[in-house]
Amino acid sequence: MSFLDARPVSATPANPLGALLARVPVAVLDGALATELERRGADLRDPLWSAKQLIEAPDRIREVHLDYFRAGADLASTATYQATFEGFARRGIGAGEAGRLMHAAVAIARAAREEFWADPAARTGRERPLIAASIGPYGAMLGDGSEYRGGYGLDRAALRAFHRPRLATLARSGADVLAFETVPGLEEALALAELLAEWPDVTAWLSFACRDGAHTAEGQPIAVAAAALDPHPQIVAIGVNCTAPRHLPELLERMAVATAKPLIAYPNSGECYDAEAKRWHGTADPAGFAQAAAAWRRAGARIIGGCCRTGPAEIRALRAWVDALGR
Repeated sequence: MSFLDARPVSATPANPLGALLARVPVAVLDGALATELERRGADLRDPLWSAKQLIEAPDRIREVHLDYFRAGADLASTATYQATFEGFARRGIGAGEAGRLMHAAVAIARAAREEFWADPAARTGRERPLIAASIGPYGAMLGDGSEYRGGYGLDRAALRAFHRPRLATLARSGADVLAFETVPGLEEALALAELLAEWPDVTAWLSFACRDGAHTAEGQPIAVAAAALDPHPQIVAIGVNCTAPRHLPELLERMAVATAKPLIAYPNSGECYDAEAKRWHGTADPAGFAQAAAAWRRAGARIIGGCCRTGPAEIRALRAWVDALGR
């Protein structure tokens, strides 16, 4: 069976993320993958971004996952955010090999988890981590920053057609859950939620990129977006990522009144990105990041981690904060 021929095998979806949340007050998500890869010498100036390392240095990805588990992550996101069949094709990589690389990304994260879990001292007091297969929006494939704007000019059917081959591949990759990340608008979110029904035994979270404390990046009210996803049972958590931390409390409060689903929050470090100069300004503060997480929890977040420019230091601080909450 080819990667593109994957089909559902069960009509009853398990919900590993829900099971984890039943046991912990807050689940800790990992931080940025690309940030850590670059710190370790990776050159990610490529349309494939961190997925480039699946070709060049897969063991470096495993080391980053392992460091996040050791720092305290309960969930790891794979190096597939920008891995698409279209993107690999531009590098001369055919569909079969592209699918193999996407499966390899999940296998790498799972191998790091098993290495971490094999150490009794490291896992004391911890839950066995989950692996989330990352699926970026259509704009991530374009590589022009349009995932932070949306408005692609595609209808819902076209968006489903784009996402279907990769979802078919990652739905059968061995990941515990899928992660639809940095979705800029409601139309693409609904396309993903509807498409997921083709694999009824698979669950996912969906997180929006947002422009302010009230709207998606594309401009829809975040409460409207949350309410629209509420009827989709395979979407088991919704929230916000790749957004400035200062917007999180208001966004989460607006989502909490519109949905019964668990909320997820993983903002950027708090530094500001200069798109023209292509550089970040400001400084990261891991302790301050964890302190800010208390407000995100009060606003309803049950899964908290970091996005761009966060690293193991932020996740270690979050882990200490969560452990202090008790069970």
